[in-house]
Amino acid sequence: MPSVSKRVVLPPAAFFATLLSLLSVEQASEVAETSLLLSSTPPSTLARAGLAILNLSIQSFKTGLGGRSVVELGLDSAVVAKDSKGELPEHGIRTGDIVRLGEMPKGTAKKREVNELKGKGVEGVVTRVGERAVWVALGKDGGDDVEAVPDGKLWLVKLANDVTYKRMNQALTKLLKTPEASYTALQRVLLGLSSPGSPNLETVKDVVFCDPTLNASQQDAIRFALSSPEIALIHGPPGTGKTYTLIELILQLLKQNQRVLVCGPSNISVDNIVERLALASSSTPIVRLGHPARLLPSVLNHSLEILTRTSEAAEIVSDVRKELDEKQASIRKARNGRERRAIYADLKELRKEFREREGRCIDGLVKGSKVVLSTLHGAGSHQLRNEQFDVLIIDEASQALEPQCWIPLIFGGNVLKKLVLAGDHLQLPPTVKSADDKDHATDKTAKLKSLEEELTKLSINEEEITAAKNWSLEMTMFDRLLAMHGSKIKRLLNTQYRMHEKIMRFPSDELYGGELVAADAVKTRLLRDLPYEVQPTEDTTEPLVFFDTQGGDFPERTEDDTGRVNKSVLLGDSKSNEMEAAVAAMHVKNLIDAGVREEDIAVVTPYNAQLAILSSLLRTKYPNVELGSVDGFQGREKEAVVVSLVRSNAAHEVGFLGEKRRLNVAMTRPKRHLCVIGDSETVSRGSSFLKRWMKFLEEHADLRYPSIQDLESG
Repeated sequence: MPSVSKRVVLPPAAFFATLLSLLSVEQASEVAETSLLLSSTPPSTLARAGLAILNLSIQSFKTGLGGRSVVELGLDSAVVAKDSKGELPEHGIRTGDIVRLGEMPKGTAKKREVNELKGKGVEGVVTRVGERAVWVALGKDGGDDVEAVPDGKLWLVKLANDVTYKRMNQALTKLLKTPEASYTALQRVLLGLSSPGSPNLETVKDVVFCDPTLNASQQDAIRFALSSPEIALIHGPPGTGKTYTLIELILQLLKQNQRVLVCGPSNISVDNIVERLALASSSTPIVRLGHPARLLPSVLNHSLEILTRTSEAAEIVSDVRKELDEKQASIRKARNGRERRAIYADLKELRKEFREREGRCIDGLVKGSKVVLSTLHGAGSHQLRNEQFDVLIIDEASQALEPQCWIPLIFGGNVLKKLVLAGDHLQLPPTVKSADDKDHATDKTAKLKSLEEELTKLSINEEEITAAKNWSLEMTMFDRLLAMHGSKIKRLLNTQYRMHEKIMRFPSDELYGGELVAADAVKTRLLRDLPYEVQPTEDTTEPLVFFDTQGGDFPERTEDDTGRVNKSVLLGDSKSNEMEAAVAAMHVKNLIDAGVREEDIAVVTPYNAQLAILSSLLRTKYPNVELGSVDGFQGREKEAVVVSLVRSNAAHEVGFLGEKRRLNVAMTRPKRHLCVIGDSETVSRGSSFLKRWMKFLEEHADLRYPSIQDLESG
């Protein structure tokens, strides 16, 4: 991203106009990608890519929040094998996803019939995902399409999520229309109209910490956040206990009688905090808005879904809910269309009454909570529109688009005076599809032209117009505030509890100024020290292994050049390297033969085409070894991680391996053992950072040179 964007502070109107323009381009890219996939890809391929679940049937109907019909879907009995437990196949559908539920095309269906069926069905939102079932709240924007649910064998397909875009657009449009004179003190600091006030550390010198095990850097970050008047950034590198630090911060804010709104970009990021907060303070009234992704009781018991059934206020809703559930169940027993229509008419009236009663119940629950937690876009829901908070905490802020972060800032009440952002801007930024969308370059150019005309009307100077045109959604609020106000608004958590010291050393020296320290409990631990029997071998006694494939015997290839029928729409020109995949499979076998459990091993790669090959080699033989993309593994950890870098070519091209934040994610996932497989000749030519990494591995890792003969004999 051009540095001009980081130096120049745009006037608020120009800034919000720029974000709105970029958001429009991003939404168009996402919708176009989804439409292309759905129209040109067979259901079976969509299922293999994790975007659909096939062969489902309705297990039950229930009444969910807002009186919406929630349908439970499990595998159709006709396809459940006798020895199977009816578990759903692997898929990528998650809580909060917008999906379409439709009739499954028959095996004999012609292409035209398949395409016709693809466009039919009913849309809804996934409220829960289990091993054997998935639950979908039917209808969009408060509607309910229970009448449109087809009979028979069904399939579920993921659609583009326009709810998040609507809320981001609402927040930015509201800000664009707000005169500068009406901005709050916090908003002025966030927009560079004022400088942040200095923290008054005197006010927090006597803080008594609820968790006495917090280290010095964690305690320092908490004091800093408590005493900063408007903004505080908590920089939490991998394994440094960022979530524990935030839990303590929330508890300290509650001691000061502050009301706290806690948000994150994903359900999992929010549920992590709900879970830990519930354990740390069982007496604190907390509410989790939205549908929790996890099914842990500690999370569920604080969700609106459960509280509207179990709290004292729930009695005003329970009898209508019971009546609704009975009506829902009777639909499938109806003998003819007339009976069904009568039931639907009754349901409509009951839903209206249910929503009124439930609304009163929810208002009471939310108002009575000192801590409210939701996803960033969930903070734009109607349940928070009239609520007021003192402090907003955003976790995983470096994984969130800036427009998402403005949703709770706008809808969190006009008394909001402090923002705490926690994250690691040296790991991957949020995924921005439009950044590499060559197919819609013309649309993007037209949007930029339109933006330039709009900015010219705002009478801003040439330098500011250039900065606006060079802006990117990859620039997060965390990045921007750090660039604008400097490191005085940030505190680093410097003690990591995940990695062996040798695994930690390179990322610490290169990206974190050499400031990371490995806690005593982890600095020397190896695979052979696992709490179960593991043989001491050349693999289990080494924290860092590098298979250098230089020499040209392990060439990459582009997915489109393979001649396979495929997934070109799903994988594009993704790269793969079959020989590297074979080395990864050999290394996994050696680890497992030495006694390391499958579930303690992960194999990751930056390329989806390579992931497909790794899956074909390992999935059947070692089903519990986790396989994933580097991007998808952010925030995760395993005892042993194998990384396949893929790139090996005469031109020494490294593609997006050149993104150091992607490699930072890859090299900071393991606890006891990191194995890197790559061609040092190709990779070291990619950038000075990559050159230094290859040199570090050559000097500090257990260096190995695999041969084709080794793989054949293995």
